[in-house]
Amino acid sequence: MKIIGIFYGSSSGNTEGVAKQIQAEFGADNAQVFDVAKATKDDLEKFDNLIFGTSTWGFGELQDDFDGFMKQIEAANLSGKTVALFGCGDQESYSDTFVDGMGLVWQSLQGKGCNIVGQTSTEGYSYSSSQSDVEGKFVGLAIDENNQSDQTADRVKAWVEVLKNAFK
Repeated sequence: MKIIGIFYGSSSGNTEGVAKQIQAEFGADNAQVFDVAKATKDDLEKFDNLIFGTSTWGFGELQDDFDGFMKQIEAANLSGKTVALFGCGDQESYSDTFVDGMGLVWQSLQGKGCNIVGQTSTEGYSYSSSQSDVEGKFVGLAIDENNQSDQTADRVKAWVEVLKNAFK
């Protein structure tokens, strides 16, 4: 498996923490973590396997640093790359916009020529609406550190096992 680039935007530290858990599951030699506040299009293009992680803020908006990073994603050549997504959100307080940020990133990747992997089940979550819920599945790994932090480690571990087969 080629080295994976994990790119995250984090305001409260939750998304950064999940990015580092994902890196640990792959092994530090197999994955590099980047804060999108400092990352560039050239950083993205170095990797054949990418993971993008963002939280959702306000009324279903991207985390500020990730919002700014979207220009780098749009400018990058992602054709032929394999991409997975994870998102952090609060399904109780923001039930109608749960992990919408992840859905916004997924939408921006349509037509970029990349293979998006790592969709997960919506079972075990309680929310009313999500832009990340496409055809009954999340477009990536949904994490709720506010209400289900006790499930994060198991969810990350199971998701990484799936990605190990998807990333080459």
